[in-house]
Amino acid sequence: MADVKDEDIVAIGRVLNDENRPLKERFRALFTLKNIGGKLAIDQIEKGFNDPSALLKHELAYCLGQMQDTQALSVLIKVLKDKTQEPMVRHEAGEALGAIGDSKVIPILEEYSKDPLPEVAETCELALRRLQWLDDPASTKEKLSKNPYASVDPAPPCEMKSIDELKIILLDENESLFNRYRAMFALRNIRTDESTIAIAEGLKAGTALFRHEIAFVLGQLQEEVSVPYLKESLVDEKENEMVRHECAEALGAIATEDCLEILNKYLEDEKRVVRESCIIALDMCEYENSSEFQYADTLSEIVS
Repeated sequence: MADVKDEDIVAIGRVLNDENRPLKERFRALFTLKNIGGKLAIDQIEKGFNDPSALLKHELAYCLGQMQDTQALSVLIKVLKDKTQEPMVRHEAGEALGAIGDSKVIPILEEYSKDPLPEVAETCELALRRLQWLDDPASTKEKLSKNPYASVDPAPPCEMKSIDELKIILLDENESLFNRYRAMFALRNIRTDESTIAIAEGLKAGTALFRHEIAFVLGQLQEEVSVPYLKESLVDEKENEMVRHECAEALGAIATEDCLEILNKYLEDEKRVVRESCIIALDMCEYENSSEFQYADTLSEIVS
């Protein structure tokens, strides 16, 4: 999005931060700002961290990480430190710090890898391991599969192995979380029904953080074979809301009739983050089943 005027960026920011706007419009504004990039876009995104929606704030942090702009570091550190923010928001801020990949955040990640909230502590430990891996000269010699998606992942895929070998690592509770994530992303990059099912079995394993990342990866894959697994976790009201929300969004990405039906059932869920995720997921379904470009509305449509 070259040659976007400052006043357009500010106008898009107003849409993002207008609580009276439908959530799907605010998400589109967010992804537009992410694609524009730069300090002014980051400033507009930062304003959203005062919003009451944990789902929106978590997505703000995610986008700042994916932008990989060091100008966002101070914003993300502030969010990570803010214990009034929801755990899923602080977790996403920690992950984003790892995604940006600047070693100067190592001290703050070390500090919060001891946070009392497991979602935050585990995320910061993962981010530290990612930064260490990036700084290790041996990492450049690893034979890694290519990421077919545009995402900056919290861990690199592990070196090429069979699906069975990767599945053993993925589901091994005694293995480090970093290595289990590496196996997860290696399985994702294979992109077969067999590798997708291997990943989906992770929805019954590990911590809430691990299971939420499993659901995110299944959403990237968009394979119908994972729908029963995602549905089972979404309907389980005892499951962590962070996991259920990610399952809803994954179902929205897959966008079959079955997905639409289950998402509509949970639009009135007790958990706000689940309700809102179903709203966004249904918007994703609409996109997946149409010829529209995702979040690529013209600027005039976004700010109107």
